[in-house]
Amino acid sequence: MHLGIDIGGSKVALRAESSDGAVRETSFRWSGASRRADDVRELTAHITDMTGGRSRLRGVGIALPATVDAGGIVSAWPNRPWWTGLDLRALLRDLFPATGVRFGDDGDLAAVAEAAAAGVRDAVYVGVGTGIGGGIVSGGRSLPGPDRGSCELGHVVVDRSGPLCTCGRRGCLQAEASGPAVLWAAARTLGREVTYDELVRGRAAGAPWACAALDHAAAVLATALVGAAELVRPELLVVGGGFAAGLPGFVTCVADRVAELARPGHPTPPVRPAVLGGLSSLHGAVLAARGLA
Repeated sequence: MHLGIDIGGSKVALRAESSDGAVRETSFRWSGASRRADDVRELTAHITDMTGGRSRLRGVGIALPATVDAGGIVSAWPNRPWWTGLDLRALLRDLFPATGVRFGDDGDLAAVAEAAAAGVRDAVYVGVGTGIGGGIVSGGRSLPGPDRGSCELGHVVVDRSGPLCTCGRRGCLQAEASGPAVLWAAARTLGREVTYDELVRGRAAGAPWACAALDHAAAVLATALVGAAELVRPELLVVGGGFAAGLPGFVTCVADRVAELARPGHPTPPVRPAVLGGLSSLHGAVLAARGLA
């Protein structure tokens, strides 16, 4: 059995794939306690329930959004700050003493899964949600690789005079095109708070305030994707994440902006929506468990 775990800030998903082809998936939301020990206890209980005994595991893959340094220590996780300082490798050894474990950034592993689902070996993926995650796949593997940190596409600077990002820099892609950034831009135009559902309806109705906010997001996403493509020459650009998935026509808008940035003799790669939806990182974790990420 190979086990993939996608550890998120509010939700954890698990997927077990057996050698006979059987698949089992489950998920849970953190209880709300703000202590690392409580999180570990919850995680352990759900792993035990899922596997029915960890001796059956042949490999484990972990996807998570936290920043993990070269020594395996969690150095930052804004959504669960009490994990900061955790020795992740030691924790995983305790949880899975007899099983090889690979872990990686959720955006990196989502990229590997989406590339595999699309049948390509070289791709750039961006996930647009509460933040912006992303990953580069080269030769079917995550780049730069799980032992060298994550591909932080969300922190590529697209406007040096842009809004302040949560990381402390100005003009990061995340500060310009994440879900909250788009809603903030729309609210600034309307002079009041805007909900996601209002944004979707506004775009469908062609409301100028909604179209302007989303067109800006599409343009800066295209800028970052084309910049990455100039470096790694992918076969495909993939746009995923819950925010993007819920907006009909948004990926097409990004694709149009990408095409506008083509230069003579260098056509831009095709742009496609993610096919695994919100399960990209979980599927990537299973690939990591199999040693394929």
